Amino acid sequence: MAGRLVVVSNRVGPVRGATRAGGLAVALVDALREAGGLWFGWSGRITEPGAGAGGVTEEHYRGITTATLDLTPDEHHDYYNGFANQCLWPLFHYRIDLTAYERRFYEGYQRVNVRFAQALQPLLRPDDILWVHDYHLIPFAETLRAMEQRQRIGFFLHIPFPSREVVLALPHHDRLAKSLMAYDLIGFHTQRDVERFVDYMVNELGGEFRDGRLRAFGREAVVKAFPIGIDTKAYADFVYTEDGQRQWQRVKSALRGRTQIIGVDRLDYTKGIPERFAAFERLLADYPDARGRVEFLQVAPLSREGVNEYAEIRSRLEGAASRINGHYAEVDWTPLHYINRTVSRRALAGLYRASKIGLVTPLRDGMNLVAKEYVAAQDPEDPGVLVLSRFAGSAWQMKSALIINPYDTVEVAEALQTARYMPLDERKTRHAELMKGLLEDDVTHWRRSYLQALDAA
Repeated sequence: MAGRLVVVSNRVGPVRGATRAGGLAVALVDALREAGGLWFGWSGRITEPGAGAGGVTEEHYRGITTATLDLTPDEHHDYYNGFANQCLWPLFHYRIDLTAYERRFYEGYQRVNVRFAQALQPLLRPDDILWVHDYHLIPFAETLRAMEQRQRIGFFLHIPFPSREVVLALPHHDRLAKSLMAYDLIGFHTQRDVERFVDYMVNELGGEFRDGRLRAFGREAVVKAFPIGIDTKAYADFVYTEDGQRQWQRVKSALRGRTQIIGVDRLDYTKGIPERFAAFERLLADYPDARGRVEFLQVAPLSREGVNEYAEIRSRLEGAASRINGHYAEVDWTPLHYINRTVSRRALAGLYRASKIGLVTPLRDGMNLVAKEYVAAQDPEDPGVLVLSRFAGSAWQMKSALIINPYDTVEVAEALQTARYMPLDERKTRHAELMKGLLEDDVTHWRRSYLQALDAA
């Protein structure tokens, strides 16, 4: 890749601790090290106006420069909690009923994108290649173009792109669509996301799409799917770390031969956790042989605690867990274990290995890397079974999982029962097919294929 790589994201992740943070942070840090790059975005700090919120803080570590800005309380409220997480996030996940349409949010979103672009502009070089990430920064490139910046700029959306009818519910949807066309490359997780985006741009806004290139608003951009992966080999090795082994042995001892089902999700209404609890309850009701023999562990770290919908779902889940345990628990058996704290990636690998069923049932998800981590952590000689929502982007790649409709609690319960009794030969065959895909389409492949496409744009 010619030129320096400049990554722009809402939050700048840890450079020193990227491996522990995992996922996207690992991929971006590796890319920045290869190219000797710059990572720009929000510091994560909220600072009162006039108390240092306006300046850029630069740090350098092993050839990587990070440049960060603080947000003011108003900016955080309107841009981050407001337009990004109370408007775009629910809308793009098909939750029109939870979408907050406030003009103040949209104006704050635009202001922060302009401020970010103005802060980055003096740091740019003519031959830089910019990679902008996610829904927080849709207008970012358009602002840079207005400043006469002509570098190649790519955008990647990490959440689903919704159908045309859903997008039309968003005020200013055409304004945001026009700003997207300031990018040279627009990337999505799945081909279905590409198809929905193109359908909206062509049939609603009069664009033209041919040979992977979209023309609209007098501009042209390449539009393509780049399914993100995980560092498959590294994650499989986490099982054998001290934390992984400790959790694996601890859970195996506590289970005493019982089957553990595991779900791991950030606490969010898009993840389908209430429906998952209902499906587990259905398993216990419809299949009495599961009682006393199956336990369900749900790990759901808290997120976005300043948004009312997240407090409501937490209360709902606590009530459901209490009801299920109150009805079915025995003196020596608790059917459902529900925890809201963060578990390290290495410890999670041990939990995955100890769990004979991975239950991943988002109502809508861009990709979902938990499904991939669960498979990577399994013992190839005695692997568990992945039960996966058809509405996760990963379902398009992971055909050998048990694919289910997360809204149908009976279907999910039936899949759990099938997974419980699946023969070893079938489990090994399914796992081998899934691992083959995870190794071929890992996070390094995702990063390199995207940057090669951007370099050629």
